[in-house]
Amino acid sequence: MNLTARIKQRAIELGFDRVGMVAADKLGGENTHLRAWLDRGFAGTMEWIERSFEKRIDPSAHMPDVCSIVCVAMNYYTSPRVEDLEGHGKISRYAWGDDYHQVLGERLRRLLDWICSQEPRCRGKIAVDSSPIMDKVWAARAGLGWMGKHSNLIHPTLGSWIFLGELLLSLELEYEEAPVADRCGNCTLCIDSCPTSAIVEPYVVDSRKCISYQTIEFRGDELQVDTHGWIFGCDVCQDVCPWNRSAQESKEERFQPRPGLANPSVDQFCQMREEEFRQMSKRSAIRRAKYQGMIRNARHARARKMNASSVAYESPGHRSTCGSINRG
Repeated sequence: MNLTARIKQRAIELGFDRVGMVAADKLGGENTHLRAWLDRGFAGTMEWIERSFEKRIDPSAHMPDVCSIVCVAMNYYTSPRVEDLEGHGKISRYAWGDDYHQVLGERLRRLLDWICSQEPRCRGKIAVDSSPIMDKVWAARAGLGWMGKHSNLIHPTLGSWIFLGELLLSLELEYEEAPVADRCGNCTLCIDSCPTSAIVEPYVVDSRKCISYQTIEFRGDELQVDTHGWIFGCDVCQDVCPWNRSAQESKEERFQPRPGLANPSVDQFCQMREEEFRQMSKRSAIRRAKYQGMIRNARHARARKMNASSVAYESPGHRSTCGSINRG
């Protein structure tokens, strides 16, 4: 078994659900797409994306001798559902369990250590979302799925409930022959269901309108959109995606929901002291919003009488008329 095959096998043994290899070339068309997105102001206040533009399009800006990128995907779907409950807010599914940066980062470290034990001259760098690397672009190039119209990566069997990570390596490997073809067809459910019309056209999201951006990345004192009861992130575009109808339960115990994190009490958050927040958010992705942000989000949801104003949307199991998707 050659090194590429052995790396894939080891990655699966470590708990990753999918793995693919891609040459670490400078991005071309994706570069143009990112530049146009920034020029339209869709990054909002995320000015660090502009500052790190070169690193996003060129892996050698991270590691000069990089040759290959190992892309991994890990399923995080858990079956409980977020409900519109009186007095309760909604948190995105990806933040119900332990922080994925730590879970994937630990496994990628073990994978890198193993690769270096096989090839002592190998150098590597780990990336799990926090580095300025275009995770979804590289994952698509590595054959892990295609970019959906909601801008999330979709895998043909895992859907879009997946975390992504990368290893930049100084090794030449064997690469995937071709990316997965776009199978969204003429379905527009994600676009039609977005509560704030943030998906301004297929594959393009205006972050300024996006509930996830507003509740996580935006640092202003007052939110600029009605979050429809969401106090950290938003799952609407993924919940309605037909490719998620057969979502499989994650095998990772650390992604299972922590008590009270799927539908937390809004009043409890509004009254929470900072020390309490630090304790309850330990090893949790919700720390990204910081204490003041979560309090702001909870107060916004309460002020908007979230249950009365929440926009209903169809569950992923509901068979509606959504145009056709390509399941070929």
